[in-house]
This record gives sequence, structure tokens and C-alpha cells, in this order.
Amino acid sequence: MITVSKNAQKHFQSLLLKEPSGTHIRVFVINPGTISAECGIAYCPKNEVEEEDVQLTYDQFFIYVNKDIIPYLKNAEIDILIDNISSQLTLKAPYIKNNNFKKSSSLEDKIKCFLNQEINPQLSMHGGQIELIEVSEKKVAKIRFSGGCNGCSMIGLTLKETVEKKILNTFPEIKKVLDDTDHSHGKHSFY
Repeated sequence: MITVSKNAQKHFQSLLLKEPSGTHIRVFVINPGTISAECGIAYCPKNEVEEEDVQLTYDQFFIYVNKDIIPYLKNAEIDILIDNISSQLTLKAPYIKNNNFKKSSSLEDKIKCFLNQEINPQLSMHGGQIELIEVSEKKVAKIRFSGGCNGCSMIGLTLKETVEKKILNTFPEIKKVLDDTDHSHGKHSFY
């Protein structure tokens, strides 16, 4: 899953010597399977190890990874590049933006991924975004707009002509899309 070079392992070992006992390393992915996916490395104190973490064992330390992001870390590599002046820790994860792993995901996960890949990039150009709140048993998708979409005079058109149409066309099992956003102008409004 994650290949850690010998130099990177030595680097982690020296860093962890300066941390409280029981501190290890966490590899994480933010927004996996989307165009905005990012991966990173952080310290992982023992009180932050979670039940759904997978523990990877290295010489004198562990790397913890949430089991849900393991497919996105296929062929990931951690290395350290050293020159005469400095060193640079690198993490390469070629599959973090790949959404092919979602085939067995729930309908809600598929819709969230779709919104992040297909709708939110367009809305973000205007400072907005959309999130899925839930999919009811009757297959009604409840969504909420935020950012620049909150208080925008074009929200009705955006909802009906862009969001709702695309969700219904992409997910035929969805019967209706409901907007759960408080669009009345007030302190919560973006503009």
C-alpha cells in the first residue's frame, strides 16, 4: 500500500525521538476521490489512534491510515529528497483523485462524490458549494447550499437547471431533490 524509503524511515525515527512516547505517524487524505483531494502526513499521538485505523509497522514506529482511504493510497510512496542545503519529505499518491473505488459505495457516498467532482467546481467559481445532507428512504436527496450560494438571487435557477437536473439524470433512483438551505437574507447570508 505505502512504500516508505529507508531514508524516509530514518527521518521519521529521528523526528519521533523528539516527540512524546507513543507518538507515531498518520497518513491522511482530504476529499478522497475528488478533484480537490489532498494527502498529507502528520504526527499521531496514541490518544488519536482510531478504531477504524489500519496500523502499518516499520522499524521503531507505526503509520496509521483510516481503512476507508486505503484504496486511494495504492502505490503511494514516501521518500525524502536530500541535497547539500536541505531535505524534502515527499508523499506521492497517484490514486487519491480516483473515484473508481466507489463502485461498491452507498448511494449517499456516490452522490457526495458526484457533487464534489461535477457541481462544486462550478459553484466554487462564485464562492459557493453544495453538500448532500441525506437520502431518505423514499429516495429524496436533501441538499444544502453554502458560501456564495446563500443569499444569491440565482439560486432557484441553479437548483432546478443545474443541480437537480444533473442529480436526477445521473442517479435515476433519486425521485426528488429538496433544498434545505435557509435562503432568506440575513446575517447568515454570504452577501
